[in-house]
Amino acid sequence: MSFELRDHTADIAVAATGATLGDAFGAVADGMAAAMCEDVPDGGKRHQISVTAESRDALLFDYLDELIYERDIRGVLPVDNEVTVDDGRVGGSYRGVGLDAVDARDLKAVTYSEMEITDRGDEWELYVVFDV
Repeated sequence: MSFELRDHTADIAVAATGATLGDAFGAVADGMAAAMCEDVPDGGKRHQISVTAESRDALLFDYLDELIYERDIRGVLPVDNEVTVDDGRVGGSYRGVGLDAVDARDLKAVTYSEMEITDRGDEWELYVVFDV
């Protein structure tokens, strides 16, 4: 699984791939973290996360939105995301690095703008734009 940050007008986008849909969701989440912080230190506690939604697009949006909520409520940067996707549900975990331990840029929200989820047969490709 991998991700690439891409400039997008006044926003930032993440293009990600993964062998499974869960791997691709995790890669987008790792890309979102990279958009906020270039250097992530070791340490931090693992936190569980679970989200349900009616469609894949809504599931991806709600998952990333929940990670932003976790950042704001717990005061952590969600990194090293491990994700499974099954029947309208995302389950997984992330390592929460304290925001006081990093120099993080603000990322306001995930958007539906240009969101893409593509099954290529041998891998999944995702594209998500974030409001900065």
